[in-house]
Amino acid sequence: MVKALFKTAAPYLADAMNLPVENVETAMPFYETVMGFQLVSRHDAPYQSVVLERDSIRIGLAENGGDPTQEGCFFEVDSVEAAFAELQANGLNHTAANFRIDRHGNTAYKVFFVIAPDGLCYCLGERMET
Repeated sequence: MVKALFKTAAPYLADAMNLPVENVETAMPFYETVMGFQLVSRHDAPYQSVVLERDSIRIGLAENGGDPTQEGCFFEVDSVEAAFAELQANGLNHTAANFRIDRHGNTAYKVFFVIAPDGLCYCLGERMET
């Protein structure tokens, strides 16, 4: 299986290094097993948090009291179809990607969405040639 390359991470609201989760320990298995991230570091202060890395991007999960259903990231990938196949092979419980084309400014992306068990929403997208 060909793995997708995660190229960038852009948070929906504020900070991709401070994504809110209720419990870091219960959230991590999804990111490691399904999303393919690896643990870089853990922090206890000012609250429990972890830094995860995949390819050249990093995200942080934090027990910061925020609402995970209101946050997430856009991940630009080199191949949205490879990303979906990889996540599905890793245990993502989606039978179909439901790909669609979204525009950001003058750039079009082929995208699909993943809602993590912790409630964070992720959009994975591949830049389309125009």
